[in-house]
Amino acid sequence: MKSGHHITPNLSGASWHSSTYSGGNNECVEIADNLPHLVHVRDSKRPTGPVIRFSHTAWRAFLADLN
Repeated sequence: MKSGHHITPNLSGASWHSSTYSGGNNECVEIADNLPHLVHVRDSKRPTGPVIRFSHTAWRAFLADLN
């Protein structure tokens, strides 16, 4: 794959949710972890903006490092 090119994943089946710690103020990250193989992360203020993808293993490691 050439630099600067990307594949837009089909996220039509994504079930987005945010942490209960966000307080419902819509200024946080949202994740969709219901799709196979990857956890998708986006900015709640930009739902049609860019999405970062993690493997489930990498996401669990990231969360473990937060504690």
